[in-house]
Amino acid sequence: MAAIVWLVAGILLAAAEMLTGDLTLLMLGAAALGTAGVSAVADTSLVVDAVIFGVIAAVLILGLRPLLRRRFGTPPPIPTNVDALLGREALVLEQVGAHAGLVKLGGERWTARPMDPAEVYEPGTTVSVWKIDGATAVVWKGP
Repeated sequence: MAAIVWLVAGILLAAAEMLTGDLTLLMLGAAALGTAGVSAVADTSLVVDAVIFGVIAAVLILGLRPLLRRRFGTPPPIPTNVDALLGREALVLEQVGAHAGLVKLGGERWTARPMDPAEVYEPGTTVSVWKIDGATAVVWKGP
């Protein structure tokens, strides 16, 4: 009978986790399911069940939960501002050389220079942004 109570508690706690997303209720639900398994195999008293539940819950909350929160808790960073321009394609508007050049990047006109100072890109060439140096796009003609 105790195994069924632990089973129902585990299922309810795991289902309630969908409302919080904190992983705490999921860990408690897993501990209740583990206790249900032990209680079903070995006829244990309520005190032993509580100790088993406490140990499993402590291990899951203190051991597994931090790992899962680090892995799944933070969304990947979204590049913004000039970081969002890296790797994008630009159209050469005026010849891009070591000391001067102009490209159209994201609908705006940017001063540009080549990554390799020996390179020169003619108007109409499509280049990739390697980095942004101040207000200048450092570009290269990719593969």
